[in-house]
Amino acid sequence: MVEKTAVSLVIPARNEARNIAWVLDQIPDSITEVILVDGSTDATLITARSSRPDIKVVPQQGLGKGCALRAGFLAATGDVIVMMDADGSMSPQEISHYVHFLENGYDFVKGSRFIGGGGSLDITRIRRWGNRFLLTVFNAIYHTRLTDLCYGYCAFHRRYLEHLNLCATGFEIEAEMTVRAMQAGLRIAEVPSLELPRRAGQSNLRAIHDGTRVLRTVVRGHRMGSVRAGAAESVPNTPPGVAMGSS
Repeated sequence: MVEKTAVSLVIPARNEARNIAWVLDQIPDSITEVILVDGSTDATLITARSSRPDIKVVPQQGLGKGCALRAGFLAATGDVIVMMDADGSMSPQEISHYVHFLENGYDFVKGSRFIGGGGSLDITRIRRWGNRFLLTVFNAIYHTRLTDLCYGYCAFHRRYLEHLNLCATGFEIEAEMTVRAMQAGLRIAEVPSLELPRRAGQSNLRAIHDGTRVLRTVVRGHRMGSVRAGAAESVPNTPPGVAMGSS
């Protein structure tokens, strides 16, 4: 009998009381542990505990998404860590897709809105242009062909957390994770993901400010260390039951 992979889901939340219940209610039963990193001043925590009494709550120390995620990663106990947003823009039903590829030879799996089977019902024109520019810079510097950089639906084996050596405090942590995974020589897969509209409220993202931080992270990461031999693959239109071979 094959032992079930223990999966920790990390959800950073800041004033998402109107969204968090929907997210928690959609989480598959296969998830071992749900960690809410809460930095809210509204009823997010009360709503979350009402919806899921077994939720593990980690108070956020410091400001920013990066601080929240790093705290959540350290609190995780599963073999695999999945990260997703609390605003309802990412479907928990996709988690099994990410875990499948981690169970079949990949080390780091990231969602892409821009490969076959993926998409976005929420992205603005300025965010799309910004993502395209940052992605072009990233691919040129790191000699790869990824299709999405600024999207925070990712999963990885917890044993690699130390190798990622994360220090970002804001939204740039998503790019930092990809940079560090490349530098560590991890085998990376991109899988299709559909970004849904935020269910309620306004995003904390500031496109120009946070885009500038992402650019600095990408460039600084290249200056700090070389990229080890690894593989990065996109797997468009691939159902969860199909694994792709090496490139």
